[in-house]
Amino acid sequence: MTSSTTTWLITGATGMLGQDVMARLRRDGETPAGLDRAGLDITDADMVHDVIAAHRPRIVVNCAAWTAVDDAEAREADALRVNGDGPRHLAEACAKAGAALVHVSTDYVFAGDGTGPYPEDAPTAPRSAYGRTKLAGEQAVLAALPDAGYVVRTAWLYGAGGGNFVDTMIRLQSVKDTLDVVDDQRGQPTWTVDLADRLVRLGQAALAGTAPAGVYHGTSGGETTWFGLAREVFRLLGADPDRVRPTTSAAFVRPAPRPAYSVLGHDGWRRAGIDPIRPWREALEAAFPALLDEKKGSAR
Repeated sequence: MTSSTTTWLITGATGMLGQDVMARLRRDGETPAGLDRAGLDITDADMVHDVIAAHRPRIVVNCAAWTAVDDAEAREADALRVNGDGPRHLAEACAKAGAALVHVSTDYVFAGDGTGPYPEDAPTAPRSAYGRTKLAGEQAVLAALPDAGYVVRTAWLYGAGGGNFVDTMIRLQSVKDTLDVVDDQRGQPTWTVDLADRLVRLGQAALAGTAPAGVYHGTSGGETTWFGLAREVFRLLGADPDRVRPTTSAAFVRPAPRPAYSVLGHDGWRRAGIDPIRPWREALEAAFPALLDEKKGSAR
């Protein structure tokens, strides 16, 4: 494998978030090395070390993950290889290469029974296999890179280029007279474009030595329920929000328990001199033209 040098290396670069990270870097004039699973299988330790050694990045952003929350309940060992072993391989390779690592994690590392926003240093207590595997990844990154490891927890992601709740609501609005949507789970809908911007800005601050290593929370400001989010989608579509009806989690039993409360605090950004992500309603309205364009394009 030929050795070269690049500032940014992005794993999971063809996923919903990875695509936006790549686009954000290119707008800054960067030429990131973006790798999909074929280009870099993070579960393969030898491959990870070879790729990092070949590219010699200054910073790696890990967007690769096992995201099938329910499947992880029956396949926890498989999920752990991606969400736990994969970040460990990346962190160890970055430590050897002298690179920083920005690793994307999740609100599922918390119990989901809070009553106020979880601070970055709140005790973790995952209740699902997915959450346990993601916590293992966090711990591996912070252990291997105490001075150059950055864990960014996010939640309720939506964007162009991937399946998500907002995309589903846009599609169902045109084919369903009414929709029953869960109103007893609270969180922060987060546009991948906004998260990508913060990941890049955090990476830039890390390279400049102005962002302390550790945990950050990459979610939008404010909070709502899935029911509240669905109503806002309908409103932006010009549809009647009252077509969305509230229901409870008991009506949609799934293998993995969903956190009832996934609201995260954002003090870490302020310590790094970076503004937290804007309020979720403002972001959704800004995202909507791109989301509708994607739907039109997929329908052609």
